[in-house]
Amino acid sequence: MNKELLLALEQLEKEKGISKEALLETIETALITAYKKNFPFSSSARVAIDRETGDVHVYSQINIVEQYSQELDEILVEDAKDIDPNYEVGDVIEEEVTPQDFGRIAAQTAKQVVVQRIREAERGIVYNEFSNRESEIITGLVQRQSRGNAYINLGKTEAVLIPSEQIPHEVYKQNERIKTYIVEVKQTGKGPQVVVSRTHPGLVKRLFELEVPEIHDGIVEIKSIAREAGARSKLAVFAEDSNIDAVGACVGQRGVRVQTIVEELRGEKIDIVNWAEDPKVFISNALSPSDVEAVYIVDKDRSAVVVVPDHQLSLAIGKEGQNARLAAKLTSWKIDIKSQSQFEVLENREEILELDQKFYDEENHRLYKTKEVEETEFDEEKSDEMNIDEKEDIAEIEEVKAFETEENTA
Repeated sequence: MNKELLLALEQLEKEKGISKEALLETIETALITAYKKNFPFSSSARVAIDRETGDVHVYSQINIVEQYSQELDEILVEDAKDIDPNYEVGDVIEEEVTPQDFGRIAAQTAKQVVVQRIREAERGIVYNEFSNRESEIITGLVQRQSRGNAYINLGKTEAVLIPSEQIPHEVYKQNERIKTYIVEVKQTGKGPQVVVSRTHPGLVKRLFELEVPEIHDGIVEIKSIAREAGARSKLAVFAEDSNIDAVGACVGQRGVRVQTIVEELRGEKIDIVNWAEDPKVFISNALSPSDVEAVYIVDKDRSAVVVVPDHQLSLAIGKEGQNARLAAKLTSWKIDIKSQSQFEVLENREEILELDQKFYDEENHRLYKTKEVEETEFDEEKSDEMNIDEKEDIAEIEEVKAFETEENTA
């Protein structure tokens, strides 16, 4: 151990951000363990590294006590004063006992400690970098596949794409460049693990943010996303400025913007619809490409009956119910789809119409409180008024009783 070690530690401090002093302290602690391992019959010891020369010194330590205990390496205060009259109980006598061949042991130990600390520091840097990027999109190269997992090279580290986060039937070729969504970054015994996804709805959102400047700048907002990875996604978009076509901005001229995203998702279909505060309009838009005749609100817990033309029933429902299912996810409404002819012969048709009038404010195009709620609130207000009147009556009665008692006593 010499100045070359100190220079190397200074270089590491600059390149890796690892404190030189922290490394020296860690090396000193490791050297104590190495010393005791190689010299098991030695006394308690302290290892010190000269900060100027890099030389290593080992000192034996003897505690000064008033009387002996079961601990080793002790000396009575009377005997210690024979060495130096200034010694007191609690002081420690140190004597250098650096072995002749300890330099070799020290060098090996220092190397192991430094390498370990470098690994820990690099892992910490990688973890901090990627943990701050959760919910972001990242591009990497497919490195290998093992037991169904695909491993993506991100440069500084490797991300894992587990089977449940892979698009069904999607094939990943080695050295192929793909975009993934960072789901989670966690610390493991082998270092930080980055878990990525190709199925997360957030991937679609981030891709649109990359391709559509209006979304990136906040001019157009993605209100909700519903996705069945590999098959179809639905987006509800909204622009505060009525002069901006939110759907058109996402589609792009001749569909260039959305087509780029479709290609990245290997042909996954994407429906883009306008978001609306009016639940009936939003539900109608969400069922695109089908036309909608009418929407009836039938439950305060977000349930609606949708009527579509007879020839568009299958289109509204979609293959294996996909279109209806995605529309329900997009709007967060339970949707029951009926054809025009089916609705006309429903036994509870009149009841549905009554419920719609009860839950939906036709004039203001929004949901409103039910009559039961309004009546309940009215009853509570009335009850409060009655309670106040009753309290006043009781107070008056008590005053009369008190007055009568005073007259009788007089």
